[in-house]
Amino acid sequence: MTRRDPLREIEELFERMDRELEKIGSGLDLPTDSSVAVDVIDGDETVTVIADLPGFAEEEISVELRDETLTVGATPSGEGDAAGEDASGVSDTDDAGDEERYRLRERRRGSVSRRIPLPAAVEPDAASATYDAGVLTVTLPKRSAADESGHRIDVN
Repeated sequence: MTRRDPLREIEELFERMDRELEKIGSGLDLPTDSSVAVDVIDGDETVTVIADLPGFAEEEISVELRDETLTVGATPSGEGDAAGEDASGVSDTDDAGDEERYRLRERRRGSVSRRIPLPAAVEPDAASATYDAGVLTVTLPKRSAADESGHRIDVN
């Protein structure tokens, strides 16, 4: 008998809704500023998540693993992306003095995040992450079959 996890079902629903909204947005050629494009590779011994985070510094990126869900996010150091911009991303203030003014701003400047449900149980203590040329790679070793049988907790 399989136990239902209502919170996980809700998270999966939000992920599906997010994917559908991304499709609609890409069909209209609108940027989806709050999402991160990812690939999830389910290997024999590891789960690898590759995320595109161009324009961020390593210290601006956060990676968290909780309940078999990986959360990847990034926040620019000078987070002030909403000030002085209308919905099209055009700035009404001078960002670089009196001589320059943005007339069009399509490059992502704000915070981004993505929650990724993992396809297998992983060993959190053995996880590793690298960031190179705007691409974050998170490697998560899978738990062995012995680990999935449970963990004994001594009672005092």
